[in-house]
Amino acid sequence: MNIPGQLSSLPLDTEVVQVLLAAALGLFLGLEREWSHKSAGIRTFSLVALLGAVFTVVGAEALVVVGGLLVIVQGVLVAVDRMRDEDKEGLSLTTSVSMLVAYGVGVLVATEFVLEAVTVTVTSSLLLVLKRELHSFAWGLSRAELRSAAEFAILAFVVYPLLPAGEFELGVRELTVTVEPRVIWLLVVTVAGIGIVNYAIVQNYGGRGIAVTGFFGGLASSTAVVGTMIDHVRQHPEARSYAVAAILLADAAMAVRNLAIAVAFTFESGVLVGAVVPLGAVILGSVVIAALTADWDETVPMDLDSPFSLRYVLGFGGLFLLVVVAGGLAAGQFGTVGFYVTAALTGLVSSAGATTSAVILYRGGGLSAEATVVAILLATAASIVVKAGLTVASPDRTFARRVAVYSTVLLVAAGAVTAAGTV
Repeated sequence: MNIPGQLSSLPLDTEVVQVLLAAALGLFLGLEREWSHKSAGIRTFSLVALLGAVFTVVGAEALVVVGGLLVIVQGVLVAVDRMRDEDKEGLSLTTSVSMLVAYGVGVLVATEFVLEAVTVTVTSSLLLVLKRELHSFAWGLSRAELRSAAEFAILAFVVYPLLPAGEFELGVRELTVTVEPRVIWLLVVTVAGIGIVNYAIVQNYGGRGIAVTGFFGGLASSTAVVGTMIDHVRQHPEARSYAVAAILLADAAMAVRNLAIAVAFTFESGVLVGAVVPLGAVILGSVVIAALTADWDETVPMDLDSPFSLRYVLGFGGLFLLVVVAGGLAAGQFGTVGFYVTAALTGLVSSAGATTSAVILYRGGGLSAEATVVAILLATAASIVVKAGLTVASPDRTFARRVAVYSTVLLVAAGAVTAAGTV
């Protein structure tokens, strides 16, 4: 698809307009440099982008390359001049690289990649403006967090492109299951990404309220929420009300994640709208009960060891693939009941794994929409049961009993809503 063709209502194919737009984007890119009192500012960046557009419009590729080399040389001279003028505090290459980016923006505009040029300009400007915040973020990372980020980048941006595209059939004799390696891995990376984002939220805001601790902690690790609350109630029995609320909010987070997977990855095959109401009932019911039974201003620190575990992700991916194949074969051999059993058992360990497996089979035609929804609901119910079961280890029987009662209420409500929808 040609993106510039979609902007045909604008006279962007006019060379004069392209040159002017390039100059304007260069000016925008140079705003932060000018505000920071750098040696190259608005005028320089605008002229550099203008130069890239003009050389491209002329149509000589050699001239474009020469122009880029000239910008690089000029950028190096600017960096060296800064080092000399500021008592050799250091060789800053940010302005130099930004000038080369401005030149590239001019080239993009002149070749009618307008949307790409605007995206590069805005992204580059944000990187310049957020200098202090980005430095603070990077310097504040622990070694474990830095390693986790690197491992996640490898899995998301190196492994994913290497996987074969398209569908493949796995199975034994007449029983086969259709799988999509890239889609499977994308789902694994998505679940891991949710964990990383919510680890950051919990680390920064987890001590500011039970809502943040329970909900976002649940997205990162439901087991961690239950374990934290059991230990907290053991030390502070008076905290049982908001400990129960935290576990319910972890249930809500789990239902939100499963609903997101069920909707986001089924657009091509037909969105699983049947999962919206029952999972919505779990989410709403959890939030309402938590709101009525606890003081959300109470603070509970969450102890999450790492934002990303390569061992966990690979284990999750292996479990995920195993469930896809085993569930598909069970569905082929024993019908949808076979996959229901597989989904429920998998939900005891990972509701996300069971949900993603059901979605994959649905995309490949191995499950109907109705069967997929039921499997997702069974996995969600199994996860709620597990959280309630884990609280049995708590010496506070009142705490464990409340979690069990409220969890039962959620399951009954979701079941009633599902039954009402099928009538």
